[in-house]
Amino acid sequence: KKISDILEKCAPKPGVPADLQNLLSQHFSESRSVIEKEELKLSDSCFLPANDLTHSFSSYLKEICPKWAKLRKNHKEKKSVVMLIICSSALRSLELIKSMTAFKGDCRVLKLFAKHIKIKEQMDMLEKGMFHIGVGTPGRIKALVEKDGLCLNSTKYMILDWNWRDQKLRRMMDIPEIKKETIDLLEMSIIKLCREGSVKLGLF
Repeated sequence: KKISDILEKCAPKPGVPADLQNLLSQHFSESRSVIEKEELKLSDSCFLPANDLTHSFSSYLKEICPKWAKLRKNHKEKKSVVMLIICSSALRSLELIKSMTAFKGDCRVLKLFAKHIKIKEQMDMLEKGMFHIGVGTPGRIKALVEKDGLCLNSTKYMILDWNWRDQKLRRMMDIPEIKKETIDLLEMSIIKLCREGSVKLGLF
């Protein structure tokens, strides 16, 4: 059965932390030792409240991040963002940037996807300017972290665009390439930061 056939018949359920936890444990079940799997586990305390499908993007961000104005004011580090938003495509990134106007105020948002933007340009912008929010695709964000263009030390929030569906009714984690790149990014450094308590994960 095609995923879209199944989805047409049943109402979408909002994503919850257990969905991501199960996805990770399935992904790592074959290839990792027991100890490694323990280190890649995310507990409920790593998560922000998930979107119950009643929120707009701005209202969701306001709920999970009530102290945004203060966080934004205190952010002084270059090469970093306070909030990272991960979604499945460049087009979806642009939609999300538009739809968070009410939340972001005058803070600076950086597009972190590959379409029409060279990685070198993004690295230069991160090097020279101060950005509060990064919105983009997991592949490009991962590449920026690997090249030391983006530093995650001052990142406090990572939001996955979990519930949104494309024209084929696929969510980001239903697309094999996006799913793999997202898990790679999480494994690379985000899981460790979540377990240490410095980053919180949200499922929108």
